[in-house]
Amino acid sequence: MISFLFRLTNSYESEHGFRPNMLYISPSHFDKLRVDLANINGLDNLVQFLGMEIVIDDEIAHPQVAFSDVNWRHSQAV
Repeated sequence: MISFLFRLTNSYESEHGFRPNMLYISPSHFDKLRVDLANINGLDNLVQFLGMEIVIDDEIAHPQVAFSDVNWRHSQAV
């Protein structure tokens, strides 16, 4: 999973000229990512390691990356 995300991130950066900061992923792919990165404890540490906020959604068939200028740590759901 981590190698797929690495390629996806590099492809995005090559195409757009900047790195993505959002990862959209399904719960099952998130579980695989957690297995690959089992030595990283806690979601905050995982987000920091990846350099991307993580959005987990059942509707996501394949992991996707994007860029958002919204500071999600200071946002709230309404």
